[in-house]
Amino acid sequence: MTAEIVAAPPGPGPHQARPAAVPAPVRPGPRRPWRALLWRCLLAPVVVLAPLVTLTLSADHRFNIYNNGGLYAERPWRLLEAAVTSVPEYLDRGNFRPLGRVLEWSLDVGAFALTALFGLPVTIGLRVISFLAAILLTVAAVVLVEAVIARRQRLFAGPPSVTAALLPFAIATGLVAAGRLSTTVLFGGLYLTTSALVLGVAAWACRARRAGLLAVLAGAALAAFNELAYVAVPLAAVAVLLRGRVVLGLDWKRVLRGTSARFAGLLWVGFLPVFVPVRLIIRQRCAGGGCYVGSDIAYGGVAGALPDRMVSWLPPLMWSQATGGGRPHLAAAVPALALLALAALAWRALRGLRELPTLDRRQAVALAGVAVALLVLAGTVAALNADVQALAGRGVWGQGWRDSGLTTVAGSVLVLALWRRFVVVALVLFVLAGTVSTAANKDFRDSAGGGRFPYLYDRIAQEVAGFDRTPAGDARRCVLRDDFIQTSTANHHGVDRREVERFDMSLDRAGRLLAGSRFCSRAPK
Repeated sequence: MTAEIVAAPPGPGPHQARPAAVPAPVRPGPRRPWRALLWRCLLAPVVVLAPLVTLTLSADHRFNIYNNGGLYAERPWRLLEAAVTSVPEYLDRGNFRPLGRVLEWSLDVGAFALTALFGLPVTIGLRVISFLAAILLTVAAVVLVEAVIARRQRLFAGPPSVTAALLPFAIATGLVAAGRLSTTVLFGGLYLTTSALVLGVAAWACRARRAGLLAVLAGAALAAFNELAYVAVPLAAVAVLLRGRVVLGLDWKRVLRGTSARFAGLLWVGFLPVFVPVRLIIRQRCAGGGCYVGSDIAYGGVAGALPDRMVSWLPPLMWSQATGGGRPHLAAAVPALALLALAALAWRALRGLRELPTLDRRQAVALAGVAVALLVLAGTVAALNADVQALAGRGVWGQGWRDSGLTTVAGSVLVLALWRRFVVVALVLFVLAGTVSTAANKDFRDSAGGGRFPYLYDRIAQEVAGFDRTPAGDARRCVLRDDFIQTSTANHHGVDRREVERFDMSLDRAGRLLAGSRFCSRAPK
């Protein structure tokens, strides 16, 4: 074997300066990419949701905001006490959500506080809270994507990926008022925040540096939150395994012995000792029926409902639900303004898009796997519900429900994981789809604002916001109470005494806190 010997040039002498090293060319990155991405997370959801800002109250929102605001606005620490003492009562009804109930009541207090501080009707305050929850969900989705695919030790030490940069636009297209049960309409603050919690726990597991008691407590807390929060525990396990095995290329032994895997395992250690006995107690107490349908489990129709939930995030299906089966009206001022706003955001994003890293094959496969897992888990939680099964049985596709926040994120991440080329085309499509979603929300708001009920509840909200202590103000409020009793009687084909009592109790509590006066002096005490 021979080798060619090459003479090297003589080096500098001991008293000679060495030539300066030529720095390797560095590819310039976009300036402050994370700050720009945060602005997109803030603005893109708000643009699409803006037409819903004056959407009237419905279902339990008609009473809960006034009731919880009047009860806890001055003494918020009583929330924890009430959540604990009410556990037996709610177990009899078929659910166990003490921590989720604390969040729900706290959001009601927040909406009511906007009335007390700024004179905003609770209808607007409620939507502001849900808009903030949608922003939080978008931020959590971006963090989860980067937590899974980024190979650097510090998550924010490098620029975000192209996938993360486009994600706010994709999620915004799915924030559609797809029916009265959609999270953009009903309990948006609660379930969009819960969805953000699920994504945040999975991201935390992927980047965990320690695995100890805190992970066990987090698992127990998820079991005491609500049914949607259960998704966080298996999702964290899937995300940790896919990141370690696929993205980082570690063997199974190193993956399973890693801190992230131990963290995911300890989540189960805390979750199961709370989840299993609670579900057994609920099963025993609800065996004869009569429990709350919203949290009741029905196994028989899961197979028929799951395919519906797996595609319910698709915007065209949701547009149909928002418009009552028609097409969104695009030739209007609101869609035009939305198009301009989204196009401006997209143009600013486009300037730095080419300088951001794209996904390699391993990253794309792992991210697609996490998205599919999230889609299946969230869809299964929804498919176990009897109401959802009834909708699927009637052929209602695209109806929003509590899982809509998670399925929208899952579908958006899946599309972006599979679409790694022609990102400019993807951005243009998201802008156009976001405009149509805005138009669909406007159509839903217009249709929901007609009729006697919305006018009545909007007038009640205005009277509470500008509480008039004079006899004339009391007379106006008593007329509204009479109208409520009439509409309730017509709706229930008779007087629903419990609903009337809820009306009086909740609004009296609100009136006493805001103005030291009852809502209507003629109502029974």
